[in-house]
Amino acid sequence: MPSPSKANTKAKTRPKDTDPKANRKKKEKSEPPQGEEKARFHTSGPRPLWSGTITFGLVSLPVNLYPANRAKPVSLRMVDSEGTPLARRYFCEKEARVLDHDELVRGYEVAKDEFVVVEDDELDSLAPEKTQEIDLKRFVGLDEIDPMYFQRAYFMTPDKGVTKAYRLLAESMESAGRAGIATFVMRGKEYLVAIIAERGILRAETLRFADELRAPADLPLPKAGEADAQRVKAMQQAMAALTEDDFSRDELTDLQSQRIVARAEEKLARGEDVIALAEEPRPTRQRKQAAR
Repeated sequence: MPSPSKANTKAKTRPKDTDPKANRKKKEKSEPPQGEEKARFHTSGPRPLWSGTITFGLVSLPVNLYPANRAKPVSLRMVDSEGTPLARRYFCEKEARVLDHDELVRGYEVAKDEFVVVEDDELDSLAPEKTQEIDLKRFVGLDEIDPMYFQRAYFMTPDKGVTKAYRLLAESMESAGRAGIATFVMRGKEYLVAIIAERGILRAETLRFADELRAPADLPLPKAGEADAQRVKAMQQAMAALTEDDFSRDELTDLQSQRIVARAEEKLARGEDVIALAEEPRPTRQRKQAAR
C-alpha cells in the first residue's frame, strides 16, 4: 500500500440554529462580556507545561515552565458551502477509500516508494528516559548562540519557597552574560535548551539541532566581494536618517489578523455570508422504544 495522502471529509458536529440572529442572542447570553472573560482568565492564570528541577553542581532549583508565545489570534476553519466543518482523513489512493486509525502504520522512507515500518512499541523503546531534571552541562556566552538556533521560548518561574535561589541564579547568569545549555524531556520528547537570564527572569529557549539548519554554502548566494566605498557611505547615511533609539512594540502588530477579524465582524453585523447548520430532528420516545 503506498503512503497514505490526506483528504477532507465531513465531520459530525453539534447542530446549530438556522437563524443567525437567534445564534447571536444565545451567544450574548451564554458568553460573558470581553472584560469579564479577561478578568476570569487572569484570575485562574495559565498552567505550567512542565515542572522539574534545574541542576548543576550543588545547585538544585525547582521551576515551572510556561509558554512565552500565544497561539495565532485568527484561526480559519475549513467548511463546506452549508457550513459543515471538515475534518482531515487519510485516504489510500490505491484502494480509493478512507483508512481507519488502526490501519495506519509509520514508515521511514529509504528509497522512492520504499519504506521500513517502525512499530509503536519500537518507538516507545527508543523514547528518551522520563526525567524531571534540566541538567546544565555547560555555560556559554550569549553571543556564541546563533539566533537561527532559537525555536520556541518559555518562561521559567520558581517553585514555592525558592524565590531567593531563583533570583540568585538569574542575577549570576545575567551579570556574567552566560547561557546554560542542557537537554530535558517534555511530553516524551527530548529537547536541547538554552537557559537565559534577562531582567531577573529565567527563560528557556528550545534550540534546533545542527542538522536542521541549512548552510549558506548550500544556497545560490553571491560570492562575497568588496563593495564601493562611496555607495556604502551613502547607504549608511540613509540608514542613519531612519535610525530610532527604541524599538516600539507597535511595530510587531499583526495587522493582517486584525483586518480579517474586522471583515468577519462587519459581515456578521450585516448578516452577510453567515452560515449555521440546520438543527437535526430529535427522535421521539416511540422511535427510541421501537429501536430497543
